[in-house]
Amino acid sequence: MTSPASGTAHPAIELRGISKAFGAVQANKDISIRVMPGTIHGIIGENGAGKSTLMSILYGFYKADAGEIFINGSKTLIPDSQAAIAAGIGMVFQHFKLVENFTVLENVVLGAEDSGLLRPSLARARRELKSLAEEYELNVDPDALIEDIGVGMQQRVEILKALYRKADILILDEPTGVLTPAEADQLFRILGRLKEEGKTIILITHKLREIMEITETVSVMRRGEMTATVKTAETSPPELAELMVGRKVLLRVDKKPATPGANVLEVRDLKVTDDKGVRRLKGISFDVRAGEILGIAGVAGNGQSELLEVLGGYEKASGTIRLNGELIDLTGKHSDGQSRRHRGIAHVPEDRQREGLIMDYMAWENAVFGYHHEPEYQKSRLFMDNAAIREDAAAKMGRFDVRPPDPKLSAKNFSGGNQQKIVLAREIERNPDLLLIGQPTRGVDIGAIEFIHQQIVALRDQGKAILLVSVELDEILSLSDRIAVMFDGQIMGERLPSETDAKELGLLMAGMTGEAA
Repeated sequence: MTSPASGTAHPAIELRGISKAFGAVQANKDISIRVMPGTIHGIIGENGAGKSTLMSILYGFYKADAGEIFINGSKTLIPDSQAAIAAGIGMVFQHFKLVENFTVLENVVLGAEDSGLLRPSLARARRELKSLAEEYELNVDPDALIEDIGVGMQQRVEILKALYRKADILILDEPTGVLTPAEADQLFRILGRLKEEGKTIILITHKLREIMEITETVSVMRRGEMTATVKTAETSPPELAELMVGRKVLLRVDKKPATPGANVLEVRDLKVTDDKGVRRLKGISFDVRAGEILGIAGVAGNGQSELLEVLGGYEKASGTIRLNGELIDLTGKHSDGQSRRHRGIAHVPEDRQREGLIMDYMAWENAVFGYHHEPEYQKSRLFMDNAAIREDAAAKMGRFDVRPPDPKLSAKNFSGGNQQKIVLAREIERNPDLLLIGQPTRGVDIGAIEFIHQQIVALRDQGKAILLVSVELDEILSLSDRIAVMFDGQIMGERLPSETDAKELGLLMAGMTGEAA
């Protein structure tokens, strides 16, 4: 392992010989790393490589089985997160730790009150928040409820929380996983500002573009070990991908031109109003043909989720939907997900943990959900054939390279990428006429991304229709045969990937049409 050049200053963080096991699983094995002050240091690796475990040890969530932690040259014991905060460490988690019905101000001060009297704490926090927001360009309304602001703003709140607690070292775990390209660019400007002010930042990500764009040094982990630390300027995305996965990885989607057939899905004047009376879909119309991928681009919260829910049978709507020329029930007793599956619609939901899996259930149980009434899984009218289901799940896990290939392991014990493969295997192997797929590679590592993209393209090449929703513009541009852009519940325009770019799509995503876009 090469070491970054160091000056006379002590590293802001130095980990020596860190090891951590969970039962028989060795999550971290003898890891050493040095992070210099006032730098942005990237840590990359596949899901399950041990990145988050290592940072959770640094933040006091876990206790290492062996090893030492040094902060600014001094050996430091970090038994819990309070000790980490006292040592000047803040962490922004991939899934934000905010109370949704509290205001921004209340979330920032929560757990850091001056005394039992809340009003003086809030008054001081308001003044401090205003100062921090101005200094680091982290403007956010202190009186806004968390549930009423977007994910980009919520992430600012998490950073403000850490700065309010006097953090000099910030750990960000997959910080752009739920951000639009514009929000990600704004985050990078904020991180650059923090670095200029002397803050030290550790960035955990699987996105190589981000590593190349913003870090000075990058450390690579694989299977619980640190395999390399290199200067970012002296490496490249293909080299980093190979270090992460242990083999050469194709960083682009390899697919032939589509040969679309007849319309499989026809959507006309689709409208949805939520339980608060807000119109989420405002009369949208589009088609998806056999043998093509229609990508839906847009900032999260502009109707894409509601579109998938309607098509998947989880939301009522008005308008018309036809599958292979036949009307789909949108409001009656045949408008549920079970009826959709019988009609040949498979659905990979946007949130695999909340909608695609039951995390405490075993892989073989998750591999059959929604299809458990199929004849091949029935022993009789009253009992399912569990042995047949387990055997089928094991075969699916083998074909989709789920690791570990253990059907009896609960879903929560798999990495995010392998959880996604379980859902994909369940849906794709039903040979659907139409596959609905939301955020197929959210929080998934680069090796699994390559595999998932291959499966989607293979299904297209079998003549199936695919509706792809993703906030990753690179994914939309490389996978889609046609692209529709959504904004505020409407389709703003349709483009061919060969005739557009991220800039034009970004303008459409912001609601700009015509010459402006």
